[in-house]
Amino acid sequence: MSSTADVPADVPVEEFAARARAWLAENMPPADPTAGHFFFTDTSSRSDDHDLVRIDTCRRLQRLLHDGGFAGICVAPEYGGQGLTPAHQAAFNRELRGFDHPIEIQASTFIPCMAVLLEFGTEEQKLRHIPPMLKGEAIWAQLLSEPSGGSDAAGALTTATRDGDQWILNGSKIWTTGAWYSDWAMCLARTNWEVEKHRGLTVFALPLRTPGLEIHRIELLNGSVEFCQEFLTDVVVDDRDRIGDVDGGWTVMTRWLHHERTISGGSPYVTSTGRSHNAPNDGPRLAAVARELGTVDDPRALEIIGEARALTLVSDALVSSVTRKMQTGELPFHAAAMSRLFSGTSQVRKAALALELTGADGVMWEPGDDQRAGVGQSWLVRQAACIGGGTTEMARNVIAERLLGMPREARRDDGAFRDVPKGPR
Repeated sequence: MSSTADVPADVPVEEFAARARAWLAENMPPADPTAGHFFFTDTSSRSDDHDLVRIDTCRRLQRLLHDGGFAGICVAPEYGGQGLTPAHQAAFNRELRGFDHPIEIQASTFIPCMAVLLEFGTEEQKLRHIPPMLKGEAIWAQLLSEPSGGSDAAGALTTATRDGDQWILNGSKIWTTGAWYSDWAMCLARTNWEVEKHRGLTVFALPLRTPGLEIHRIELLNGSVEFCQEFLTDVVVDDRDRIGDVDGGWTVMTRWLHHERTISGGSPYVTSTGRSHNAPNDGPRLAAVARELGTVDDPRALEIIGEARALTLVSDALVSSVTRKMQTGELPFHAAAMSRLFSGTSQVRKAALALELTGADGVMWEPGDDQRAGVGQSWLVRQAACIGGGTTEMARNVIAERLLGMPREARRDDGAFRDVPKGPR
């Protein structure tokens, strides 16, 4: 395998793109246009063995990127990256189109986990954890949501109690993508019940194969079992695996949630062509379905295909604009909520358009008919686009309060968190 490792830090973006173009053609396998990101493909014909094979493939692809000098393009060299700029990462992402790449393991490993470590981790934590991430040796998940709190991250009830140089964690987390095959996790826990809820939180890193941690998988309406629930019973975590200050977890969380919102696009840490180029309900996919149904020349079908494609193009333009303006300081980092909001609402709309296009054929399909199965399954789980990665309601609040300066919503949960009324656990 050829390598372009040790690229000089001052390499022009155009020269870097040319190097990437040549290296990709020689080293990376072509993408399978029918495969797609396995989180979004037909689950009825997939098995755990199928997904584990894909995860192993992603690990190998990530190692290829690392050894070729294209992993962690915006990560400092001392942690295994290239120390280049977001413009270099964007150029590589453009050249990557048409090639297979390890997108399945980059969220949540790179965003938010690696991004949070880069901002809040100790030097020892960065040196220990980030190189294995970039080599594909360590896949991370995020233990954030809880059964009692949903999107109210600050209402965490999972408890971390100090015991000398260790912490004992008890509680439960839920809706964790890929925990069943991940190696490590970033976990939010409550370390102080006597202060206001945002001030008594702490973040920890812990291996997912550790005594006292059970992982249960959750089956969704479309048959997917990627989401998991975790039960922590007297899980021991060393204090050296604490990320940030004790009781200072909300400072970490504000950046954690920001990076999670960039899953919709714009992160400088993700190596990806962008979901829109292989989106389940994008215009080209719907055009293929219409051709199968023999309705591709129908005026209403053309309207549907055009609207779906327009939504994708607008999303791409919005992500590009917001990302550029956050990088230059024209917009604060809270602006990532705009991309998150549009991504969620547009995906719901495109799922509705796809079902309108197919009609009864999107409700019932033959085994192996991935095109129509994808339409029906995306309709069943369409609202997940407005929940995962931080809800669109949260994004609306951030936009209203942080960007537009509107009054904050009234709260009824200030004061010591121990005294705040809570529902059944």
